[in-house]
Amino acid sequence: MITRIFSILLLVTFYIFLTMASAGEVRVAVAANFQSTLHEITTHFEQDTEHTTLISSGSSGKFYAQIKHGAPFDVFFSADVTRPQLIEEEGLAVQGSRFTYAIGRLTLWSPDPKLLIENGPRILSKNRFAHLAIANPKTAPYGMAAQQTLVALDLWNHVKDRIVQGENIGQTFHFVFSQNAQLGFVARSQVLDPKINGTGSRWDVPENLYDPLHQQAVLLTHGQHNNAAKAFLDYAQSPKARKIIKQFGYGLE
Repeated sequence: MITRIFSILLLVTFYIFLTMASAGEVRVAVAANFQSTLHEITTHFEQDTEHTTLISSGSSGKFYAQIKHGAPFDVFFSADVTRPQLIEEEGLAVQGSRFTYAIGRLTLWSPDPKLLIENGPRILSKNRFAHLAIANPKTAPYGMAAQQTLVALDLWNHVKDRIVQGENIGQTFHFVFSQNAQLGFVARSQVLDPKINGTGSRWDVPENLYDPLHQQAVLLTHGQHNNAAKAFLDYAQSPKARKIIKQFGYGLE
């Protein structure tokens, strides 16, 4: 009896050892617009595998600079195509690992349910707001899309003195959510986040007013021998992950 108990304990210990040995950790740099979506995907990833994730969110431009200077990320989820492509060309990413994981959508949003009952251009031209929030066009693709939209509508000069810039789209959304700005150009996924649940009012920007927001991910050379990193990128392309991405308001290729 004692021998049998000892054998069972030995098998359990061996199983735990194998599980710990196979489990890994992946460090992910993600554009701020995709943070909530990625957290949802990560929850399922960690439940379905033995791996863990460490997520850092911010602007794609800032992450690009950090990666060039040796930041120890394994995977990069950018809000554009340009930066992952540059990283690949500069030898900082694994060739052939780059793919489009989502297509972003821009929306003009206000927590006031009555502010955007008319279309966006009309509201912007009426000056019924003190501040309009956009992300920094130099570092954040959604900020560039917002600027392109305002230029296309011939409203840039009309509103530029009322613009407040967030470092990334996450900070931009916070400006509006906290009502430091009455409205702002944000990612539609942020408005459809279950925590926000479509509250307030919004005007979805026609896609012909800004360059397509194809968002790409890439395996960085720092993570090229990390099985958890490879597994995470595979998981991000799985039917379960794609369903979550679509639920958050993104388009898919």
